[in-house]
Amino acid sequence: MGGDHGPGVTVPAAVGFGQRNTDVQMILVGLEDVIQRELDRLEVAADSRIVIRPASEVVSMDEAPAAALRGKRDSSMRVSIDLVKSGEADCAVSAGNTGALMAMSRFVLKMLPGVERPAIASFLPTLRGRTVMLDLGANVNCTPAHLLQFAIMGTALSGAIDHGERPSVGLLNIGEEDIKGNDVVKEAADLLRSSGLNFYGNVEGDDIYKGTTDIVVCDGFVGNVALKTSEGLAQMLAAYLREEFKRSIFTKLGALFALPVINRFKRRVDHRRYNGASLLGLRGIVVKSHGSADAFAFDFAIQRACEEVRYGLLDLIRARLASQQPVETVE
Repeated sequence: MGGDHGPGVTVPAAVGFGQRNTDVQMILVGLEDVIQRELDRLEVAADSRIVIRPASEVVSMDEAPAAALRGKRDSSMRVSIDLVKSGEADCAVSAGNTGALMAMSRFVLKMLPGVERPAIASFLPTLRGRTVMLDLGANVNCTPAHLLQFAIMGTALSGAIDHGERPSVGLLNIGEEDIKGNDVVKEAADLLRSSGLNFYGNVEGDDIYKGTTDIVVCDGFVGNVALKTSEGLAQMLAAYLREEFKRSIFTKLGALFALPVINRFKRRVDHRRYNGASLLGLRGIVVKSHGSADAFAFDFAIQRACEEVRYGLLDLIRARLASQQPVETVE
């Protein structure tokens, strides 16, 4: 029910994904009459593979997470997470309120042993393929031990999805030198060097899209700013390109000849193909879609969740956490 477009996006995406993946059962959680109208519009009947699970409440996009957690126990978001908790669903995907989704997921599913805080992780396109970046906004203030935990979980995610044996980890900093950065980053680097992970060292902002490392680790404040800056830059460059191609009849003709290249470029950098941020550290798989996602983008968020289930991400994270020496943390 969440996101900027609600069932008009989520239901068609879920139906389309289910039709292409016949081994997947889709449980559509929300206001039953609204979901049924959307299924009728799509001329799709609910059956054993497309099930409606009624929920009487909806968490609004601007609702305070604490209020949603306390007051909306029958919201579509809460019911979805409860289904994961009970084992009736293997994963939950939502385009709704990020703060509420994180609060409900943490309250219902609890944290994995060895993880103190969940992290938001997502794949980003790079010159070499893609990289996992976390945290992207769940934790504004982090200890060095938290950053180590993020690196462990990011390594499990990258290894599971991209099948890398020893994915490399970079620590986002203001310089590559060991003397750069604040005390938290410096201490985190020391922990990573002794962790047994494939720690590359410090990386800078431009390394993210160069693909210098398979995983980029940072706190949620830095990660969210970096991500939103990247999105804004991409939108600006796209707007500039459109303006230049529309400048005159000659540039319009040039755009016509360049159309195949432009289309291939758009496909490579299409942010919708990277939609779906994982809430790592929970005792269940929850994936957050961008609120403004269309059906094409929401489909990729569902795909991300299913991949994490199929590749046993939770077991991989548990195994990596168990192999690490315990680290004392300070809140």
